[in-house]
Amino acid sequence: MTFASIIVPAFNVQSTLNATLTALLDQTYADYEIIIVDDGSTDTTARLADAAARHDRVRVIHQANRGLAGARNSGIAAARGEVIGFCDADDLWMPEKLARHVAHLDANPAVGISYSGSALIDDAGRLTGLSQRPRLQEVDQSTIFKRNPIGNGSALVVRRAVLDEIAYQPRRSPTRLWYFDETFRQSEDIECWLRIALTTDWGFEGIEGLLTHYRVSAGGLSAATDRQLAAWERMVTKLTPLNPAFFAVNTPAARAYQLRYLSRRAISDLDGPRAFALCRASLACSWLPLLEETRKSCVTLAAAFALNLIGANRLVRLVSSVARRRSRAGLAGAEQ
Repeated sequence: MTFASIIVPAFNVQSTLNATLTALLDQTYADYEIIIVDDGSTDTTARLADAAARHDRVRVIHQANRGLAGARNSGIAAARGEVIGFCDADDLWMPEKLARHVAHLDANPAVGISYSGSALIDDAGRLTGLSQRPRLQEVDQSTIFKRNPIGNGSALVVRRAVLDEIAYQPRRSPTRLWYFDETFRQSEDIECWLRIALTTDWGFEGIEGLLTHYRVSAGGLSAATDRQLAAWERMVTKLTPLNPAFFAVNTPAARAYQLRYLSRRAISDLDGPRAFALCRASLACSWLPLLEETRKSCVTLAAAFALNLIGANRLVRLVSSVARRRSRAGLAGAEQ
């Protein structure tokens, strides 16, 4: 029996799918399969997936578009492994990632979800120098709600038993089990992780290392912040009946953290007014992020304020001017 399954949701990823599969086929762990779920792609993704299926480790599922949650659900249903990992078709796994997570789960029977940090890459696959370095231990329900230490859906490996425990059959889909909620097109990850934390006894724990390369696409980030916030709020509304007291205590701080995160996304997209408005909304919900993560909160607030005050174009010109002066100074120093 195959011990591990890696599920690769794929929708219109013709430019990155082969690199993702190459990284997954380079895993040092021996006993695993790869399941590509072509989620109704309209480019050459389906053809690339079928070509990859010539490898004996790779299987392909083709389906009409159901979104990321729906693609993962199809992959889980088809998986043969006792542990399941997810790797989006534009992300990369380091060669030792699967082996290290399997060893971690073997050594810790109470841990159901094993995850790691991630290095961020750009559209071209180049390291940006930024990373997600989450808390690895002493992760409880409030930590997951406020800070989502898993970080991204390509960072974790989970026991099949965990997913079986949270599976349900919705009325709209009476012939299939859902693990991820397919009504969500954003916040489907945190909805699933928090549902696991609230309804099971399985532990969440991370391991050292940036074992995932997580792709962050430039442009269009701030345009999605309204939709992402709405999805997050819907997630809170959905899960609150599971433990009303927990949400009454933790939601203000969790909302503040979420708003700060969205502010940082708006900053990345050089949307100063949106970034500053989100920062102010974060502080209005709770000061806990400022108290718990003072440096990160202050940097975010300062960047949002500066971008809002100066404007994106002037700020870009200012940064470019400073970079040119530093470059000229470096060249002058090298000539001495």
